[in-house]
Amino acid sequence: MNNSGRTDRVYKIILILLIGLATISAVRKDLNELLTLANDVHEITDRWFGGVLPTVQARTLPAIETCSNSAVTKVQSDGGDFQWTGHVEPGKAIEIKGISGNISAQPASGSEIQVVAKKTARRSNPDEVKIVFVEHPGGVTICALYPSDEPGRTFSCEPGPGNGHSSATNGAHNNDVQVDFAVRIPSGVNFIGRTVNGEISAASLGGNVSSHTVNGSIRISTAGYAEAKTVNGEIIASMGNSGWPNAIEFKTVNGGITLDLPSNLNTRVTADTFNGEISSDFPVSLSGVTSRKHLSGTIGNGGRELLLKTLNGSISLRRAG
Repeated sequence: MNNSGRTDRVYKIILILLIGLATISAVRKDLNELLTLANDVHEITDRWFGGVLPTVQARTLPAIETCSNSAVTKVQSDGGDFQWTGHVEPGKAIEIKGISGNISAQPASGSEIQVVAKKTARRSNPDEVKIVFVEHPGGVTICALYPSDEPGRTFSCEPGPGNGHSSATNGAHNNDVQVDFAVRIPSGVNFIGRTVNGEISAASLGGNVSSHTVNGSIRISTAGYAEAKTVNGEIIASMGNSGWPNAIEFKTVNGGITLDLPSNLNTRVTADTFNGEISSDFPVSLSGVTSRKHLSGTIGNGGRELLLKTLNGSISLRRAG
C-alpha cells in the first residue's frame, strides 16, 4: 500500500472514531459525562484540524459577551414555571443558561423582554431546580440551577460561560428535570443562549446572537451578526449584519453548517470539513492550499475573520436575498 493509501486509511479511522464519540455524546443521559465527553470530542477535533489543516482561532464576541464579576441583583424561583418581564438597554444582552432543555428566542412586540421557563420531569421533583436571574452592567442573565450532589454546596448564576461548562452540571447527575426557555426580545437587544442537552433557536431577532450547546442543533436568523457552537447537531444561520468587530466562529462536529450572509460581505474566510464539501455563492480569492474540504481566502475586500469548522457535514455559504 502506498503512502497516499495509508494516509487515507488513517483519515477514515480517525473520522469514524470522532463521529462515534459525537454520537455517543448525543445519547448520554448523564449530563456531566456528556459534557466531559463533548469537551474531549472538541479537543480531539481541534488537534486534528490543527495538525492537518491550517486554521485560525476565533475570538469571542466582546460586543455581546458579559463579565462575570459585576452582578448586583439576584432573585430565585423555587418551584413551578418561571416568568420574568423587564428592560435591557439596546446593545446589552439577555443571556439564558440551561443544562437540559431547549432555548427559543423570538422578537418582542414592545420594548420589554419576556422570559418563560417551563419545567417538566418524569421522576425528579421540578421544585428542586431553581430559576435565578441576575442583573448586571452587561444586561440580564437567567439560569436554571440544579441541586448539588455535594451536601452544603450551592451553585450561583453568573454571566458568561462558567456554569454550563463546569461542576454546575454535577447537580443534574440524577435529575431528569428539563427546563425549556421561551424568550421574547426587543430589537437592538443582544441574545446569548447556553445549554448542554437541548436545541437553540433564535428567529427574526434584531440584535447580535451567541449560541452554545453540546447535544442539539442551532438555528439563527437575525438582523445582527452571530456565532454558534455545538457538538452533535447542524447549524443554520442567517445574518443581516456583516460588520462583526472580531473573528466569529461556527463550529460543530456532527452536522452541516449553512450560512446566509449579506451580499455586501467583506471577510477573510477559513472553512474546514472532513466528511463533506464546501460551497460558496460568493467569489473567493483563494490563498494557500485549497480543496473541496478546505477553503481559505477573502470575500470582497476581506477584513474580519469568518471561521467555519465541522467534521461530519458540508459547509455552505449563501448570498442572502
